[in-house]
Amino acid sequence: MKADIEIARSIRMKKITEIAAGIGIPEEKIEPYGHYMAKIPVELTDEEKVKKSKLILVTAITATKAGIGKTTASIGLALGLNKIGKNAAVALREPSLGPCFGMKGGAAGGGYAQVLPMEKINLHFTGDFHAVTSTHNMIAALLDNYLYQHQAEGFALKEVVWKRVLDVNDRSLRSIVTGLGPRTNGLVQESGFDITPASEIMAILCLAKDLEDMKRRIGNITLGYTFDDKPFTVNDMGVAGAMAALMADAIKPNLVQTTEGSAAIVHGGPFANIAHGCNSIIATKEAMTFADYVITEAGFGADLGAEKFFNIKCRKSGLCPKLTLLVATLQGLKMHGDVPLEKIKEPDIEGVRRGFANLDRHIRNLQGFGQTVMVCFNKFASDTEEEINIVAEHCRELGVYFGINDAYAHGGEGAASLAAQVVDIIEKDPSGPLKFTYENDESIEGKIEAVAKKIYGAGSVVFSAACRKKLALIEKLGLSGYPVCIAKTQYSFSQDAKKYGAPSGFEFEIRDLVINTGAEMIVGIAGDIIRMPGLPKAPQALNIDIVDGQIDGLS
Repeated sequence: MKADIEIARSIRMKKITEIAAGIGIPEEKIEPYGHYMAKIPVELTDEEKVKKSKLILVTAITATKAGIGKTTASIGLALGLNKIGKNAAVALREPSLGPCFGMKGGAAGGGYAQVLPMEKINLHFTGDFHAVTSTHNMIAALLDNYLYQHQAEGFALKEVVWKRVLDVNDRSLRSIVTGLGPRTNGLVQESGFDITPASEIMAILCLAKDLEDMKRRIGNITLGYTFDDKPFTVNDMGVAGAMAALMADAIKPNLVQTTEGSAAIVHGGPFANIAHGCNSIIATKEAMTFADYVITEAGFGADLGAEKFFNIKCRKSGLCPKLTLLVATLQGLKMHGDVPLEKIKEPDIEGVRRGFANLDRHIRNLQGFGQTVMVCFNKFASDTEEEINIVAEHCRELGVYFGINDAYAHGGEGAASLAAQVVDIIEKDPSGPLKFTYENDESIEGKIEAVAKKIYGAGSVVFSAACRKKLALIEKLGLSGYPVCIAKTQYSFSQDAKKYGAPSGFEFEIRDLVINTGAEMIVGIAGDIIRMPGLPKAPQALNIDIVDGQIDGLS
């Protein structure tokens, strides 16, 4: 089969004005970025239409390093629904440059289930990530300047908690010292970089309801603490409006198209292991304004992306999916069935069966949120019918729906049967009201313990001494009503990336807490998770090139 980028290049795309018109957006309402991409206004959201649209969440079992194929499944389902005559759109997250040049090489779907133009979406796109990076780092520069300019007045902060960000996997920037050299270079301070998707600005972009709400949230960001433990915020510097101005275009969702010319809205940040990992509320609601069926995704496994989708995004927005698809692959099941990674493409029935423990826990967790669950099997060319039938039979025994997605190889035709099943399930057996893992009035400690024990299977939760101090500060500042966003490895239910399957009864360690008063959530850092990834020994950048004006190597 052709490489993803070859397939993408072979598609004759429609002009973005035609895509917009196809879902009812007038030409004068879009802001084109070339011929095939456009920004759409925030104010197009119609809450009455949102209520009538059917939202479908796509999540997955615990990921392999190559992923499980949620984006391909999401796009494939949208293609399949349109193929059977339904009005469907897909609402996805934007790719990060870090993984594109590091491990994965791209994040716009795959095969004949992609969003286009794939190379632009995977690289600079419409500049949203650059806007987040610039805004975040502008705040850092303004803070350093404020401290420098007001030191003669005796002003100082006991602690600065605002670091910098960059959308590049650069381990050398995790810990840095700024202000070295002559005194005019500023104050000498320890700092560091996170990757741009982990920025609080990115979380605000994804959770804000409009530009005014974004401005309010940016103003409330805590940058540090005074010597009497009072938060020092962006509002204290008087620059919230200027920062909102930097984000004025980025808050507008991006309209693109699928490989079969249907609408796709791509907006907001990835990385559910170190952030909340969902696309923007605005993008999801705008897709629901113009489509009867909307498919959206949440990052990594259901213990990460889906948990945060429900407990954070749905809690904040009032959204509630009619159905959740849990994507699984034979390779993923075999990995969780203790099959050596170099052999997961080979037939191994017992390895598949052992991997059901991971699948089953994710199913139970999703059902615990009140969701009707369908296992969406992503088909690979190396899969055997016998192994596929074993997965299907296991789902029947559990009383869970099962469908096959073959859109990677066959586009909408390969997902038409899956789409017909989805329509039937939503009609006859839709999800019930959402059930959250914790209530708003529980303590932050209680919320983290609820997620760790109910979702991950932990036996106990241990908080470091530094966390205990922050828990007291959170209580003192009246922030206990915030939801929690736990940052942990994507490769295991536990904090140990090598514990595959469905470990239980383990000790779960929270080593740090990050107070996001702008995004209005508390981030718990578990184990040794790092919010600035590094590059592998052979990064994907080795395969990317531009030849005769065309980009190669993205996949």
